[in-house]
Amino acid sequence: MLEIKSECTDNVLIIAPAGRLDGITSRDFSEKIIGLIDELSRLVVLDLADLNYISSEGLRVILTAAKKAKAEGGALTLCSPQQSVHEVLTISGFAPMLGVYASVDEAVGVVKP
Repeated sequence: MLEIKSECTDNVLIIAPAGRLDGITSRDFSEKIIGLIDELSRLVVLDLADLNYISSEGLRVILTAAKKAKAEGGALTLCSPQQSVHEVLTISGFAPMLGVYASVDEAVGVVKP
């Protein structure tokens, strides 16, 4: 199961998934995140503090969202992943590609123009 919290502060969309981002939950997450980018902001921070598992399908959703944000002149970055999720992000190459920051505030500072 995946719970998705979101808020928009100073034109930066902060999305905090909690639980597992896998083949079962990735479709709903994709629809939610793309919808939020369309409605609220192209500047996105994914707060991964409460995400305890991510699969290759979950990585694909994050990549799709990052491409959408970038195509619209924005950016997407990541923050606060648990150790197991951070390892997947590093091994997959997502950590250096999108950036992984220690806190929401630090990540917001990176995406905000």
